[in-house]
Amino acid sequence: MRLLLVEDDERVAAALVAVLSRHGFQVRHARSGHEALDALVPDGNEPYRVVLLDLGLPDRDGFEVCSRIRAGSGVPVIMVTARADIRSRIHGLNLGADDYVTKPYDMGELLARIHAVARRGAAPAAPAAATDDTAPAPGGPLESRGIRIDRERRRVSVDGRDVPLTRKEFDLLALLAQSPGVVYRREQIFSEVWRSGWEGNGRTLEVHIGSLRTKLALPGLVEAVRGVGYRLIPESPDAPQAADAPAGSVDAGAPADAPSKAEQGPAQPDDLPLTTGPEH
Repeated sequence: MRLLLVEDDERVAAALVAVLSRHGFQVRHARSGHEALDALVPDGNEPYRVVLLDLGLPDRDGFEVCSRIRAGSGVPVIMVTARADIRSRIHGLNLGADDYVTKPYDMGELLARIHAVARRGAAPAAPAAATDDTAPAPGGPLESRGIRIDRERRRVSVDGRDVPLTRKEFDLLALLAQSPGVVYRREQIFSEVWRSGWEGNGRTLEVHIGSLRTKLALPGLVEAVRGVGYRLIPESPDAPQAADAPAGSVDAGAPADAPSKAEQGPAQPDDLPLTTGPEH
């Protein structure tokens, strides 16, 4: 997933680029409003899915940049700024920003917001309805590495061979396949697939990932990024590698959350409600 970061502070930008790259994003850093607008001119490459826009730019105000972006593009824009007053928030959203995040922010929350606006930007006009125990999987078929995911009929095939999956296995694969190479955090996976928090349920996710690898006969398809989450390995050899992540190493066969035995608990059947552990 390509992402445009518009930030004039080199220190802040370097930290953001490092984290976003570890999570599988292809990041371009623009240091001014003019550079940002130039970057959004179509050039035949994959379009940007999200723009992170600082407001305090050296050549023009970020509000003006947002207005110019919105006049010529529908790319989702998240304003990331130290301006926390309510008038700035309202003004930014009225100009067409899709979200407004104030500094300092939690990186996990920013990543969740990036995925949220990217998902809305790619969503069809009339997504299929979802039941209480099945995550929505709108849109046309997804294809990657010989795998075809028919999200409307909820069928998966590998090199033309149908592969029966449980509901949660399908939802998990469809989620990861939306953006191959991008790391999905554990919290996001549980929110979108299980509609639940992940605390105490790390073993459940590990079991479903292992089952997917076995059924698809592609053990290296889903990669675990220790301490972060999971990603679907893209076809392109030029995709960002998560192996440089300081949070831990990458292992195609290891659980991403590496929970302790006490946290894991027994693996849970696909259709039973998840436990959230004892209350403290």
